[in-house]
Amino acid sequence: MSALRPSARLAARIATASSTTTTAATTAATTSTALVPSRFRYFSTTPRRAGGGGMQYDPPSGWLWGVRPGEKYQNEGWEGPFFYGFWGSMIVFAVAYAWKPDTSIQTWALEEARRRLEAEGILEDPEKK
Repeated sequence: MSALRPSARLAARIATASSTTTTAATTAATTSTALVPSRFRYFSTTPRRAGGGGMQYDPPSGWLWGVRPGEKYQNEGWEGPFFYGFWGSMIVFAVAYAWKPDTSIQTWALEEARRRLEAEGILEDPEKK
């Protein structure tokens, strides 16, 4: 019983204390949802197991990218779209960054100062020449 979840252990204790004449089938049915408080119920009805889906470790083969000399590397399905999508987006970003408008405060202040000095007559208008 120690392998059960804490809520399942609690429900099993309650079920055995309340009725000692129940069979294993009715005990399993009552411990699943009836006597377990709602705060201990989980969305999944399958028991949780430790670990994962098996061994995921690839031992090193000693070859560069796991390809023996003389064999041709076979692309996986994600490599082509990733390559073209990544470098394509980098090119689009570089073009957009190169032609973005200059909205800095320094540029605005320089143009505003030039306009005011031209309006006061201190600075000559370069377009009038």
